[in-house]
This record gives sequence, C-alpha cells and structure tokens, in this order.
Amino acid sequence: MILECKSCQKKFIVPDSAITSNGRLVQCSSCGNKWTQFPIKKKSITKPKITSTKVQNEKIVSSIKKKKKQLKKKIGPSIYSKEYLEKKHGIKIDGNNPKNRKSTAVTKAPKSYFGFYSYLILFIVFTLFLLGVLNLTKEVLIFNFPFTEIYIEYLFENINNFIILLKDALNLN
Repeated sequence: MILECKSCQKKFIVPDSAITSNGRLVQCSSCGNKWTQFPIKKKSITKPKITSTKVQNEKIVSSIKKKKKQLKKKIGPSIYSKEYLEKKHGIKIDGNNPKNRKSTAVTKAPKSYFGFYSYLILFIVFTLFLLGVLNLTKEVLIFNFPFTEIYIEYLFENINNFIILLKDALNLN
C-alpha cells in the first residue's frame, strides 16, 4: 500500500498487513505530521459488456476515429512531412524524381577566405595609394596650408630613408 502525507505530499510504501481494518496512527518521517490511516479499498474494474450489434461497433469505431483526430490536432504534422517542410521552410519535395531532392536541399554559402594577410595587403595598397595622392598634391597643399610643409617634408624624407635601408638590407644598391 502507498501512503501519502497530506501536508508535504511525500509518499511511503507500507505493507498491506500493517494497516488493520480499525486504522492505525502513522507519522510522516519527512515533516512529522501524524494522521490515522485506514485501509484503502481496492476499486474493482468491471469491463463493459460488448454485444455484437452493429450500433455498438459503429459507436466504438467512431469514438476511436474521434480520438485519432484529436491526437492529430494536438500533435500537428510530423516535422518531416511534405506539408510541414513546404510551410515552414519553403522546401518542395517531389517523391518521384530523386534529382529534385538534391536540388531543393539548402546549400551552404561558400566560405570567405579574406583573412589576416588579405587585410594586410589591402592596408598596404591603400596606404601606398594615399601616399601617391599626397605626393601629387604636395605643392597645392603647401601653397594653401603653409604650416604643413614641415610635416610633409619629414614624411617623405622618412620614406626615402626607409627605402634606402630596405635596399641596403637586400643589397640592391
């Protein structure tokens, strides 16, 4: 017999012979609640008599069909069914042609291989472009902004020194 404490809802297994017909005082080992437990009467399950009439068979069949419909409504379509895939993901499946299955599958986008060195090359090209534009417009900038003459001359002098060091390192002379 399974007893349940009414205050903490903990369940306990007790042998049927431990509870007499007069009842017994029991105590919950979890919360300490005490109560008198009487034996629980077992409910006898009687099966309904089924006669072989058409009316009863039709009622049973119709009730089974109703239950199936209710289950389908609750569960919904299978996630692998054609209807679900068309509705949710826009994938159309033609069962007759296996080639169509491959063509309707979602394809992955090609990977982009624009990594560190690509960014480095892009930065160098962009910097050389800016220095070339600055070299072409050097006289115009100095004429309009005379205070920039010192900075521009120092920049190009450092660039020439760097080129000389690079040639020395590579022995290009």
